[in-house]
Amino acid sequence: MNRAAPVLDDVVRQVERTGFRAHGLHVLVGDDTADHHWSADVRRDVHSVAKGVVVLAVGIAEDDGALSLDEPVGALLPDVALGPGVQDVTLRHLLTMTSGIDMPWSPTETTDWPDLAREFLARSTAGRSFQYANASTYTAARALAARVGDVGAYVQERLLGPLGIDDVRWDRCPLGHVVAGGGLWLRTAEVARIGRLLRDRGVADGRQFVPAAIVDAMHNHWVGAGSSPAYDRYALAGWGGPGRTWRLHGAYGQLVLLDPVADAVVTLTADDHERADTTAAAVADLLAAVR
Repeated sequence: MNRAAPVLDDVVRQVERTGFRAHGLHVLVGDDTADHHWSADVRRDVHSVAKGVVVLAVGIAEDDGALSLDEPVGALLPDVALGPGVQDVTLRHLLTMTSGIDMPWSPTETTDWPDLAREFLARSTAGRSFQYANASTYTAARALAARVGDVGAYVQERLLGPLGIDDVRWDRCPLGHVVAGGGLWLRTAEVARIGRLLRDRGVADGRQFVPAAIVDAMHNHWVGAGSSPAYDRYALAGWGGPGRTWRLHGAYGQLVLLDPVADAVVTLTADDHERADTTAAAVADLLAAVR
């Protein structure tokens, strides 16, 4: 019996009942998989799911000894002028959104400033408060690039290529750097491979491609992120919940929901920002029934 099939059937019914504008669905339970597509499985921007890929790349680089999550960003980018208090901001702070630097999102943020990372780090910090910002991940990727070279090439060689995901497009800023917080173009099936890697704590095809510790840190040591039940705790690119799941969550309904108890991952790609949270909650309820 394929244990993923009934979960898939339930999620498909949920999507079609609510009108959630999904593109694709992949379900993994144990070693069983099942897929469904409402539209062609072409590559689309997975938005903030890309933040998780940046975290995995940083974990690989840390395991190689190229940097440390707890290294001050100023040491990684020594030619960048730092705002008041920013000398204490580490790479971990940037990736957990706890730098305390306020940079409201803008669809043109990579072109609003001559250099977004320099603008971000030149601002003052309010301390270790949660401030969700694509600019934070972008700056973290710039710091990573200072040690490993082009982040897009590094991710392709060390992470995506070994997973069988080739020739990936990653949007870039005018300076040529990956935008990092989004702009990564993947198919549903390719996002699902990343989800499986997360479930298996960095192991794929019997090899440890990513340190287990960095995957674990994506869903523990939570920081408070606000009062909204759907967005109340955050770690290294991972959101806590709903229910017993944790997730990568990109805008417009890009979801990778992981349920460690059920040994399951549900991956959804979509174009529906408004119904993404209720869909995630419904999927978590369905996974809670998996035995």
